[in-house]
Amino acid sequence: MKRLYALVLFIFFSIASHAQEYNPFHQTLVDQVNKNNIVQNLQSFVDFGVKEMGTTAQQNALNWMEGLYQSWGYTSIEKQQVNAYGIIGYNLIVTKIGTVYPDKFIVIDAHYDTINGVGANDNGSGTVIILELAKILKNIPTEYSIKFIHFTAEEWGLIGSYQYVDNIVIPQNLDIKLVLNIDQVGGVNGEVNDTITCERDESSPNHNNSDSNQATQQLATCMSLYSNLDTHISNAYGSDYVPFQEEGFVITGLYEYNESPYPHTSGDTMAHMDTEYLFQVAKGTMGALSYFAKAYQTMSVSDLDSQKLKVAPNPADQFLFIQEMDSNQLTSIQLLDLNGRVIYKDQKSLHSDLKINTSTIPNGTYILKVGEFSQKIVVQHK
Repeated sequence: MKRLYALVLFIFFSIASHAQEYNPFHQTLVDQVNKNNIVQNLQSFVDFGVKEMGTTAQQNALNWMEGLYQSWGYTSIEKQQVNAYGIIGYNLIVTKIGTVYPDKFIVIDAHYDTINGVGANDNGSGTVIILELAKILKNIPTEYSIKFIHFTAEEWGLIGSYQYVDNIVIPQNLDIKLVLNIDQVGGVNGEVNDTITCERDESSPNHNNSDSNQATQQLATCMSLYSNLDTHISNAYGSDYVPFQEEGFVITGLYEYNESPYPHTSGDTMAHMDTEYLFQVAKGTMGALSYFAKAYQTMSVSDLDSQKLKVAPNPADQFLFIQEMDSNQLTSIQLLDLNGRVIYKDQKSLHSDLKINTSTIPNGTYILKVGEFSQKIVVQHK
């Protein structure tokens, strides 16, 4: 839907200027992004036809996406009815619950309605990236909850996202940490597509602009770390993050740098896209979402042993002992309940055995976090 303004501000920066660091575990998730999956899903999306609001084609696309989420094991799937000029369609909202901050959300969204064409780029490209990321992250713990949202009626004036914000976000007082919008990121076939635009809030209200700028700089860093794309920063406008921005939420977004001339026409087909570019955008987005939601690796007892750390006993009764086997001086020890509440916390370096008193902790399953790694701990009193 968007058209670039004639004047844009180019801001290039180096990764070295940011404290943000490369995360090897996040790289393992990026490595799972599969180009064939993305292309096949995009072909399926295209094959449904023109997915204008209220059409059978759009309903078929909605049913297809819902079926994919169900096949991956997602159970928190909501279809929100949207009324646009008397025509009914649906937003699709899929929620993955975080382990530490279950009530604080990262929203990643893309619209799936199209006009005048099958919408391979606008916005099949954003749609299939979200599907690929959701599939990979299904069984990966993240500290923050994630909402994967597919909006309808974007092409009619952002109606689906406005009704989501007005009828769900505001009434339920949802705590949204960040909104990451993906719109038209398929590139242009035949051009050198080596740059992705990262969008920040430069509009009123202004109190959220600074946080949006910071998040967008972090997004750009992740795109550089986990893809082969260069980045440039521009302003956010004209897509489904706008209703969130107007309510004061922090937003950022992705948009292709080489702007295709085909959206909203019958020429918006896969033949006019650059699927390798789309693949690179997906990889960078996986790195960014992993960073923002704080995806982390779970470890078994044997895994922790391999890190020269012993945890015993498990189940624990009166005490849980954490023994460091060398001088690694591991930090950031936390014991959390399954709602993400911190039961025990120690930020000091480990120089010897650490003993956690579990005698007053109720029976149940907990999460022990050691740095970026975690394992389940059972407390069972005799």
